[in-house]
Amino acid sequence: MWHRPQLMTVVADLLLVAAGAALLVAAALWATRLPLFPLREAVVVSELHEVQRKDVERAMSGLLRGNFFSINLDALRQSLEKLPWVRHAELRRQWPSRLEIVIEEHRPAAYWGEGGGQLVNDFGEVFTASYGDEQDLPELSGPPGAAAEALRRYAEFAEGLAPTGRRPVAVALSARLAWQIKLDDGMLIELGREQAKAPIAMRLARFVENYSVLADGRRSRPVAVDMRYPNGFALRYASSAGNEGRGRE
Repeated sequence: MWHRPQLMTVVADLLLVAAGAALLVAAALWATRLPLFPLREAVVVSELHEVQRKDVERAMSGLLRGNFFSINLDALRQSLEKLPWVRHAELRRQWPSRLEIVIEEHRPAAYWGEGGGQLVNDFGEVFTASYGDEQDLPELSGPPGAAAEALRRYAEFAEGLAPTGRRPVAVALSARLAWQIKLDDGMLIELGREQAKAPIAMRLARFVENYSVLADGRRSRPVAVDMRYPNGFALRYASSAGNEGRGRE
């Protein structure tokens, strides 16, 4: 190499460029630590319904350290997403001294489980929060990990039951994957497990077809209808736990 002056010149130029780049990086890092770029305000720009601004302030307390460039946005995001009603948080710098915060709240679609303060959002995700809204939400329950499926089935059941004028207020999936619906008039519908020869949708359609007879006020009204039979259904009445009737199409 010592006998090739052109190669030595190229190597020297590269070393000078690398040294210059290192100096620029060092200077930039040094400049960001100077009190020349203070962060003057942090503003939540999204509309909040359930998340309280005081909780946002508390979550960010102690993390607003550094200046406009050095503040740790990832740490702030993680702290905000620990709040019960926060599904996702996004933070972005706005030159020259502003931090904007966008918060996506959970939108509750149903209660989950038996008490415990758990809810299901419209993505089928379970979260824990205190919900004081007077809006009626359906109650869903099932094995761990079944919330999204239960929410999907609830929508299917609600659509299928629309001709009856009734709506489901609770949908339960058992450990054996059997479905049960409770209507807003208190009637229970046992649909059982999904089967290729007798799909859940077919059993629900059979219930809808016979609902006007089952709910006829001139006759005794059943408290539960078991649709797990292939060609009919069984009825349970409140007057006697053992008093059951069998209906056929």
